[in-house]
Amino acid sequence: MTPLARTARLTQYAHGGGCTSKIPPGELERVVAGLTGGGAPLLAGGEDGDDAAAVRIADGRAVLSTADFFPPVVDDPYDWGRIAAANALSDVYAMGGEPLMALNLLAWPGDLLPGDLARDVLRGGRDVAAAAGCAIAGGHSIDDPAPKYGLAVTGVADAGRLLRLDGGRAGVPLTLTKPLGLGVLNARHKATGETFPQAVETMTALNGAAARAALDAGVRCATDVTGFGLLGHLFKLARASGVTAVVDAAAVPYLDGAREAVRDGFVPGGTRRNLAWVSPHTGFRRIGEEERLLLADAQTSGGLLVAGEIPGAPVIGELVPRGRRALVVR
Repeated sequence: MTPLARTARLTQYAHGGGCTSKIPPGELERVVAGLTGGGAPLLAGGEDGDDAAAVRIADGRAVLSTADFFPPVVDDPYDWGRIAAANALSDVYAMGGEPLMALNLLAWPGDLLPGDLARDVLRGGRDVAAAAGCAIAGGHSIDDPAPKYGLAVTGVADAGRLLRLDGGRAGVPLTLTKPLGLGVLNARHKATGETFPQAVETMTALNGAAARAALDAGVRCATDVTGFGLLGHLFKLARASGVTAVVDAAAVPYLDGAREAVRDGFVPGGTRRNLAWVSPHTGFRRIGEEERLLLADAQTSGGLLVAGEIPGAPVIGELVPRGRRALVVR
């Protein structure tokens, strides 16, 4: 056994990083087709692929359940833990809920990486969960050649006010609460060791305030933007709601350095797979390859995509009656 020093670059122990490690969306849909659902108590979490499962309980409430974990997306173990926890909690917020309790999910190569690095990862997850008012009660760990971390989260929501993929209606604006570019910046970080504080700050920011603002505005349709990119998650929303989503490319916000990362070739494989998946369903007008990749960029702990308008977040498009394609980028 030769434990690495605390300066070990965690991202070098994963073939992917963060939500770019997801199974490609088209392949995943084929694998799980017909395997989700389970009866009348299930309000969400079936074929549409909502962000969390929801089951009705007493007094008009719903219990929400979700799980999310991934390989290191940054080299700092504490930041990785914070990012993974924020990302997992986001699935509850994307449904209009509040997280109550979470369980750690940890895979760790004990013969390669020292345990105190794992402790830092868990500490990061604990601190972000505490900021969300969510207790962490143990969890599960395994020995694994590639480190992975995340949370299984339980939350609650008003059963009559869930934010759902199928709640979109024509004539409603589309709002995005965090800038894009996390995937390409994280790819550059993994390849070069360069750090991007703006990306870490974005990924560790909780989506709770945005979810509450959406509910206060009467919104009934939302999702979070993670591994399938803005266009992938918007495609799922438009498909479930039976509408076409129109994106104004000039209105979409990006993190500093994101365009340069694409131009320099730091594009995750997950981003290219996302673009290949949505392209047959998208009218791109005169949008070039660089812009298409950024719009499909595989995000980790991205923002909420809201069918409605909320204060302080940019409107990036609108939902219109269903046309020939589910997505249009102009």
